[in-house]
Formats: sequence, structure tokens, C-alpha cells
Amino acid sequence: MTDVHPSPPRSSPPNAPRTLVVRLDSAGDVLLAGPAVRAVAAGSSATTLLCGPRGEAAGRLLPGLDEILVYDAPWVGLAPPPVSRETVDALVDRVAAGRFDRALIFASHHQSPLPVALLLRMAGVPWIGADSEYYPGALLDLRHRRATYRHEAAAALELAEAAGFSLPPGDDGALSITGHPATGHLTGEDPYVVVHPGAAVHARTWSPPRAAEAVAALAGAGHRVVVTGSPGEEELTRRVAGPHGLDLGGRTHLPELAGVLAGARVVVAGNTGPAHLAAAVRTPIVSLFSPVVSADRWLPYRVPHLRLGRQDAACAGTRARICPVAGHPCLDSITDQEVISAVEALTVTGPRPDPAGRKAAA
Repeated sequence: MTDVHPSPPRSSPPNAPRTLVVRLDSAGDVLLAGPAVRAVAAGSSATTLLCGPRGEAAGRLLPGLDEILVYDAPWVGLAPPPVSRETVDALVDRVAAGRFDRALIFASHHQSPLPVALLLRMAGVPWIGADSEYYPGALLDLRHRRATYRHEAAAALELAEAAGFSLPPGDDGALSITGHPATGHLTGEDPYVVVHPGAAVHARTWSPPRAAEAVAALAGAGHRVVVTGSPGEEELTRRVAGPHGLDLGGRTHLPELAGVLAGARVVVAGNTGPAHLAAAVRTPIVSLFSPVVSADRWLPYRVPHLRLGRQDAACAGTRARICPVAGHPCLDSITDQEVISAVEALTVTGPRPDPAGRKAAA
């Protein structure tokens, strides 16, 4: 359940608290909590992240953390585990052993922080803060109210600020990661555009045939296309890359994927974790944004981007996981020319500085 996560040296205020930050969702959610985590770390003597298994790899990339705890919460995720007293007891014991002075619970606007707040209270955490639309009883010391339609990254940072934590001087508040390996051996050195066709929620990205058509169109317009995908998505990326793109499906875990995205001129992706990872390495993004969730809350954060997709589609606001409309019109109706124009509008034409300190491919 535990893992030491080295943190760069930092000076903390006298009597700074030991702080637990909680973000139990996927990799993209953990990355969006990054600015808030850095603010907490700047005002804490030690900072631990409690996350779910799908967010652990992203947590390992966040600056400012000293330790990670992993808990597969039965109220989170697309395939939550059954409730187990044994795992709950183990989590309560581990949190109690951490002797945390404070905890901040970051959750999406539609989620309740109260189940995890109850467990933290049982573990003896004396001060807990969270955004909550629900009456918390004795579970929260800070019941914060987020602004309407606030972006998830901004909302998390505002909660941290309400708890008395601020970003350190010189921190611009954008998404960030600690670094990534060089990936030129995977991508080659010539300029390229990344197309990432996968998503855990299928309604939030192109259908595979439409993604394959877009790769062919981008290649026809003179772009070298690299198609990325997680382990397990090899069949999808092979189909989408076809004869027109370089297929890296299954060849990158999150750090290597960060390197591939950092080297790209532009990333084309749906509303999914790799889009937020691209934002964390400051690569421009063509956002294929299905309106099943609010763009205000989930668009690429503080990085150049262009949104494509019909926001007035019948699926708007449904939180659908599988497209409920025949033909997936909100995204599959995006034309090849719209994609090419968006990529060319965002294309970086010179060497782009890598926020991790290296130079990315131009």
C-alpha cells in the first residue's frame, strides 16, 4: 500500500503540518490535482498522496510528494471492487500510522468526499477539508464550496488555498510533472504529431474507424503521425495507425508516454488522461471534446489548445460512457479539414523547450 516517492529538497515553514492529500480517481484526475499538491507541499513538512490504482503512475510523476498510499475505493471507478472490511481496516491503520496533522480531499464536482472523510476520521486525522455540497456533520473541518463550472484543476487549487496553502514563488500554477525519459528511440527524431485514440470512457473519443481516417488525412497533409496507446490497446492502435502512422501502442507506460507527448508538435486526443499529461509537458492539444461532461471543467488546462466537437449534441451533459446517439455525431462528424487546420494552427515550428529541462524534438 505504501511507496516512498522522493521529493526535491524544500524549505517548510516552522511547525509545518504533515499533510495527506486524497485524489482517488484516474491518472488524469491526479494530474489535474498537481498544482494543488504543489501548494500543499510548499506549506507542509511532508506530503503524502492517497490515490487509487489507476492514479498511482501519475502520482509518481507529481512534484512535491514524499509518499504514496494506494487504495482501490469501492465508490470510485468504472469497475469498483466490493466493499471489504479487511481492506478498509488496513487503510485506516496505515493512515493512522502516518500521524497526519491535516488532510485535503480532492474530488470531482459530482462526487462526495464524505466516504473517505469518514475513514480518515476513523484513522484519527484531526483536521480534514474538502469541497462538499452535502452536509458533512462532524466529518469536515473545512467545508468549502467550489465556484460553479470551475475547472477541476482550479477548483482543487482553490480548496488548497482555502486551507491556507499557497503555491511557492515562481510557480505558474499549470500542470507539471517531475520529468520523463528520452524517447527518440521510439519516435525517431523527425517532427511528428501524436494521435491518441483510446479512452477509458469510449464516448469521449473518436470511434476507431474515424480515428484511422484522421491519421490518414494528417499523413496526406504532410504530417508524420505517431499513434500512442496504453498496454492492452495494441489492437486499437494498430488499426488506427494502419500504413500511415507509427504505431507505439503498448510500448509506453506513463513516463515514456510523457516523453513521446513532450516531443510532439501537437497532440490530438479525446477528453482523457493523456490529454492532461500532454498539458503537463506543455504540448499544444487538439481536444476532441465530447459534451457528455462539461468542457469548462475538463478542457486541457493552461496550455494552447483548440476544441473540436459538437457541443450541442443530444448526449450533452449525460455523462454517458458509451455514446447514446447513432453514429457518434459529436466527434465522428469532425471533418478531416477541421483536424488538419487545428493541428496546423497549433503547430510549433521551432525547437520547443521541455519543462523537464531537456529539449524536445522540433
